[in-house]
Amino acid sequence: MYLTPEKKKEIFAKYGKSENDSGSPESQVALLTFRINHLNEHLKQHKHDYRTQRALLKLVGKRKRLLTYLKNNDVERYRTLIKELNLRK
Repeated sequence: MYLTPEKKKEIFAKYGKSENDSGSPESQVALLTFRINHLNEHLKQHKHDYRTQRALLKLVGKRKRLLTYLKNNDVERYRTLIKELNLRK
């Protein structure tokens, strides 16, 4: 399994307010980014895995909605998050 509970706690500790903070938009976006990157690597090898491709698109949409929410409510937190995760160029 690629996403262990230890890895989740590490992501939440780095991007959230605490190790158990799984509800903040920053920690959710960071977790979705990790999952999206993993699925991208999978799809590079398995080009015709359409179920995974659909799941990837759903995750990207969810991350986009969370980023829009964060951008509308607190622009500074949004800017620091996209800089840390290298989401925009």
